[in-house]
Amino acid sequence: MKQLIFTLLSIAIAFPSSALAAQLVNPLGKGATIELVIGRAIRALLGLSGVAALAMFVWGGFLYLTSRGEPKQVTQGKETLKWAVLGLVIIFAAFTLVNALVSGLTTGSALEAPETPA
Repeated sequence: MKQLIFTLLSIAIAFPSSALAAQLVNPLGKGATIELVIGRAIRALLGLSGVAALAMFVWGGFLYLTSRGEPKQVTQGKETLKWAVLGLVIIFAAFTLVNALVSGLTTGSALEAPETPA
């Protein structure tokens, strides 16, 4: 009796899961390649870095505006703003470098060749 119940439960579990598996779709898209996946991951990380830089701009501005003329807090606000600008420069440079590197590896040229009219 236990074996019959086990068999019926196994069949009941196996058939719906196989029907659901037939409906699964690749969440990355039909033409997802490793370059595309890595490119998306890098862009997401760079986007998060940009969000962090924006937060540092807001924090530095807040410190500067609420310093009430205290030299220590004014200096701290200016330093935060200075490092946020440096962070953005590094983020943009990294994005440009990675974009050129990925483009160079996939197309053979880091620079896009201009299209010539026919």
